[in-house]
Amino acid sequence: MIDEVDKSWDNQIFLSFLGFLREKYQKQIAGKEVTFKSVILAGVYNIKNLKLKLHPGEEGKNNSPWNIAADFLVDMSFSAKEIASMLEMYEEDYHTGMDVGFISQMLYDYTSGYPYLVSRLCQLVDERVADGMECCDKKAAWTRTGILEAVRIILKEPNTLFDDMIKHLREYPRLNTMLQNILFQGRRYTFEADAQIIQLGIMFGFLKEQAQTVCVANRIFETKLYNFFLSEEECRFDHQPEPDFEKNQFVVHGMLQMDLVIKKFYEYFENVFSGSDEKFLEEAGRRIFLMYIRPIINGAGNYYVEAQTRDKTRSDVIIDYKGRQFIVELKLWRGKKYQHEGQRQLAGYLGQYGLARGYLLTFNFNKKKQTGIWENVCDGKKIMEVIV
Repeated sequence: MIDEVDKSWDNQIFLSFLGFLREKYQKQIAGKEVTFKSVILAGVYNIKNLKLKLHPGEEGKNNSPWNIAADFLVDMSFSAKEIASMLEMYEEDYHTGMDVGFISQMLYDYTSGYPYLVSRLCQLVDERVADGMECCDKKAAWTRTGILEAVRIILKEPNTLFDDMIKHLREYPRLNTMLQNILFQGRRYTFEADAQIIQLGIMFGFLKEQAQTVCVANRIFETKLYNFFLSEEECRFDHQPEPDFEKNQFVVHGMLQMDLVIKKFYEYFENVFSGSDEKFLEEAGRRIFLMYIRPIINGAGNYYVEAQTRDKTRSDVIIDYKGRQFIVELKLWRGKKYQHEGQRQLAGYLGQYGLARGYLLTFNFNKKKQTGIWENVCDGKKIMEVIV
């Protein structure tokens, strides 16, 4: 077994060694040699994607020396059931009284079973979240609030996984563009395993197939990518007027005042973007809202965009702030009929989360549009509706 193969792909001595191994296999097939049963090359890259130069002066080729490579079809991600079995073993030692089924499902919802993320979140809950509580209370740590705190920590801490993610985005601009289109514009790409950019995204672990379309592999990757792209945007367009607000006004007695956040966003958008190009706003509306909300909740809360509702006309932003959730549905104006449907969709979504109040933010680009803030009730749910 040879580890970190991708870091040595351009080392001539290493490549000569691989060529030597291959020659032994060829001689074995011819009955002239006895060699290993198998050679395992471990690394980020699929061996088929490494451009190897086996002999000096030879052109780089894809997979030509490795036509005997065998596919590895084992799914290395954890299922919610497998996560639960690990937590049950942990419970045998620590007796925290956690709801194993709920916590394992929550870990899976955020990580999609990505091994490093599952392991790191559990480590953070055990070592940092629990230690940060009075009397090192593991029982209080292994709750929904504790998991959300671990998610907040992992998204802020430096680690090699995220470092590699950013490095690959800079190396492959087309992959960078695809991810931004998926996240900010709700664009759908049909899954095709042989498409080079899709293949790269899956190989790096950023993308996966879901219902014949391409999507980001897990919720933590999504949020990290949102944070990175938004930070890049802030640096690139530093001339853009900043929201004129005092951050402290949005938190009263330790809790986020979401009504005020939405009202202030309405004022900010109307003052800064009301005369902007329609096409720009249609593509950038969600990005503008996320850039606005991020510094307000940064350090105390998280956000993510629900993948199941994200398309070109709609997306739901879920904000977690100190154990409390807020749902903001972002929509493009498609007429009053679709607006009423949006209210019902949001009401149904609030019901799934057990929430009584939600927010409907609509971007309307009609010249005779009526903007403003309204309070509505739909299917027993209170909705603050904002049209900009």
